[in-house]
Amino acid sequence: MQNESGQNESDQERADRNFVELLQGARVAVTGVQVLFAFLLTVPFSQGFSRLDLPDRWLFYVALVSAAVASILYIAPTAQHRVLFRQGRKETLVRRSNLYGIAGALALALSMATATMLVIDYLFGPGLGWTTAAILAALALWTWFGQAALNRSDGAGQSSGGSSVSSSARSRE
Repeated sequence: MQNESGQNESDQERADRNFVELLQGARVAVTGVQVLFAFLLTVPFSQGFSRLDLPDRWLFYVALVSAAVASILYIAPTAQHRVLFRQGRKETLVRRSNLYGIAGALALALSMATATMLVIDYLFGPGLGWTTAAILAALALWTWFGQAALNRSDGAGQSSGGSSVSSSARSRE
């Protein structure tokens, strides 16, 4: 089988390459998730937190829990790789890790939107908070998923040389 650069690779080599690519992408996201999660963990101990009303406390709850979920989902492939090491299940791990990455990104988008909404609601009121959160959520969904889904559905995969890649080659990625 040929990879995107036209070199032959086995199924195992392809699975290894795909897993490394997934982990590299997760490394970028997990740093941001960990910073956000760590910050959110400190917020209840600040002086102004006690002044939050119940709806804002629920917003905080959603932001905190979704950041925790994103952290778990982004870290899961590495932990599972340790458990499944040398078990011949790399392709299963690659598919599962891809799903975890998508779910982690959704949880991260939710956390970012609700955390921002909480701050803007506190500073300016719920109207601007909801509007800003909706715009941020839409932006994340479009840039992280919408554009890619459109490219995926147009049926015209492109290799680096600009030639069309067959659907069977795309399915092997």
